[in-house]
Amino acid sequence: MSTLYIRLPSKAAADGMPNWLAMACPFALISKSGVIERDGIAPLSELSDTTAQIKSIALLLAASDVTLLRMQTPPLSPAKLKAALPNLVEEQLLFDPSDCVIVAGKLNDGKHTIAVAQRTWLDLLAKTFISFGARNIVALPAQSCLSSATKLPTQADIVTIAINQHDICADLTLRLAEHEGIGLTIMPAPEQTDRYEPDEATAREVIQTLSSVVPIAPIKMYIHQHSIHAYQILLANTPTLQERITVSTDNWTHWMAGFQNNALDLMSGIATSNRPKLDWLSWRWPLVLGAVILIINIGALNIEWWHMESEADSMRSAMIDVYKSTFPKETVIVDPLAQMQQKIAIAEHGSGKAADFSIIAATFGEVWSNITAGLTPHTAIASLEYRDHSLLVSLKSATNQPGQFDFSQNDEALAGQMKVELAKRNLTLEPATNQSGTQAWKIRRTR
Repeated sequence: MSTLYIRLPSKAAADGMPNWLAMACPFALISKSGVIERDGIAPLSELSDTTAQIKSIALLLAASDVTLLRMQTPPLSPAKLKAALPNLVEEQLLFDPSDCVIVAGKLNDGKHTIAVAQRTWLDLLAKTFISFGARNIVALPAQSCLSSATKLPTQADIVTIAINQHDICADLTLRLAEHEGIGLTIMPAPEQTDRYEPDEATAREVIQTLSSVVPIAPIKMYIHQHSIHAYQILLANTPTLQERITVSTDNWTHWMAGFQNNALDLMSGIATSNRPKLDWLSWRWPLVLGAVILIINIGALNIEWWHMESEADSMRSAMIDVYKSTFPKETVIVDPLAQMQQKIAIAEHGSGKAADFSIIAATFGEVWSNITAGLTPHTAIASLEYRDHSLLVSLKSATNQPGQFDFSQNDEALAGQMKVELAKRNLTLEPATNQSGTQAWKIRRTR
């Protein structure tokens, strides 16, 4: 998304005009990647259509409208620091801090750069550009965006200056150091305007002011193309100034580096009511699409639920019909599946599962008595256990030690005789292990 950058005139210059929106201002349309798509100079009123299309606006406030302070602050959270700023800067201001917007930049070398601007001017700018259609407005001090001062080989600081000229007045932006900058609004004296052309009169006043403000340091001066000629002629006639003042054509490349990560957004300090509102109109189609998708999904879920509910009712009706046909005497049906399982269990129990143990045990007892009647020493039964439709028989030897039985020696013959006799009665005998872990006989019905 591109952003429209506009260098605004100072409040002093705007107050001197009957219609400040008609003042020509440099502007540039810069893409997110930093490419200048379009630039030029146009009255603010003519930029309203572009503002409505772009929505995102960055205003470069005239340096004379913003005071930059460099000071140490207590170690406070961002919220507490914002609340404490008016008290911290009060002694350095000539006006009431409550009438100002005060914002702090990032901490650097143990100090914050603090920007101060008039609240009424920012409110007016916000309302104006919101009426143009802007939805995202940022207001940055021009002096913090201008290219930082550099040094000559002699290590003398270079003062960077940008001049934004409006008719017979000029707004000066001075970048004195990395975190220092001031601004001036220059109006030619009447005697200058009477003797010279407007551009030349303004140039003479600007040069004279700079000679007083920056008497020694080298100056790098950026001036728009339509005004640069007057300054070049004036400096050519003043060799002493020409040695330390370099004039170059102003363009947006001198400003773009200052846009990145600039935390001095003065628009963040104005009242919420004057901030741009969310542009719901631009979101109408995504919102409509989201609503349609939501309705479709809700409808599909309800249709699926109705389908599954219908299947459940059909299955329940079918189970009730089966239950009634199987148990016609039942009148109370709460859970046909559970009641059917209960009836089946009762029927299975009554059909002979419980009697299975008695039948196998009785048959085994009969065969056991017949075979062991004449054995000496007498082999005794240690335990009987019914599990998994089988009878587990553990024997004990004549020494009355349980778990000593196996199919060797005399007991092997006994097991063989038992196996033959039980087979005649449709029972099988196999070696197994009971729950105590000892060996036993496993007797069950023949399949």
